[in-house]
Amino acid sequence: MRSSLDKTGGTGFFDSMPEITLDDVRTLLVDNCMLRVQPGEIEPGALLFGPGSLGLDSIDALQLTVGIEKSYGIAIKEPAVAREAFHSVETLREWLNRQPRQNSSSA
Repeated sequence: MRSSLDKTGGTGFFDSMPEITLDDVRTLLVDNCMLRVQPGEIEPGALLFGPGSLGLDSIDALQLTVGIEKSYGIAIKEPAVAREAFHSVETLREWLNRQPRQNSSSA
């Protein structure tokens, strides 16, 4: 089942892009949000915001958005899209892998 956030039709150039891994997302979080943990310590199901989460705030969301655009060429312009994509580490990974990418520093 496709999410309302899917932007690809499933064919074309972007399908050949390497998959973004959990380790990629963990590193993205640590590097852009200045988390004081090692990337491997972050669980896939870890929430990004709210009680019992990694403790990110609105500044972290902005930094993460900029980091995603720099690393993968994916712009997040809609707050509703950000809320869904930034739910957890795993939902962010899944969302990123569904988006067309123009460049990837992790390739």
